[in-house]
Amino acid sequence: MNTAYANPYTVADQPLDVRAAFIRKTYAHLAGAVAIFALLEALLLNIPNISNTVFSLLGANQYSWLIVMGVYMGVSHMAHKWAMSSTSLSTQYLGLGVYVVIQALIMLPLLLQAQIMSGDNSMIMKAGGVTAMLFLALTFIAFTTKKDFSFLGGMLKIVGFVALGLIVVSIVFPGAFTLGLWFSVAMVIFAAGTILYNTGNIIHHYGTSQYVAAALGLFSSIALLFWYILRIFMSRD
Repeated sequence: MNTAYANPYTVADQPLDVRAAFIRKTYAHLAGAVAIFALLEALLLNIPNISNTVFSLLGANQYSWLIVMGVYMGVSHMAHKWAMSSTSLSTQYLGLGVYVVIQALIMLPLLLQAQIMSGDNSMIMKAGGVTAMLFLALTFIAFTTKKDFSFLGGMLKIVGFVALGLIVVSIVFPGAFTLGLWFSVAMVIFAAGTILYNTGNIIHHYGTSQYVAAALGLFSSIALLFWYILRIFMSRD
């Protein structure tokens, strides 16, 4: 999740045609990121014996997931920083590309679990469909109300840290503390808030050259939303 941007050249201050062009570029890059993510996952899921390899690596010791999370957070931070580069468009694209790849890798174990539970990709497809519908609905709300959702930033940051703490505790003490259905529901609401926040930034706070960063912010929110919607489907199976 990105913070609001104090930029004297924000899209909101530009003529209508400039704003429209920025929005088109942002969502075109978002669509490209989603397509590449889906392609990467399809390729990874079809690697022979991939599930055995992934689960054996994650099951190597109690803290394997903590290591994975640490690497993911570090790479994600770097990717966001690159995507926000104001001097190099190639660096911005590198940030978006790196983030899509790391997101595909960390999502893989969950997709494998869903595939094993359902016997096919039906559960993944259903979760993807629900994610797409919710994203479109939230985008419609943000653009039709034209509300600046930057006020959500502080609250989302606090909730994000609390959620991260709960996830770490559940990994360290798996027998004493587990994250169930209601945590997933709460995280879906959190992800919806980040989509409103990031969409509001597109309208009000991003600069005209930051469409790659805007796309990355939306993609990260969609990935979070998809993760927990899929977990809800899995908990009901």
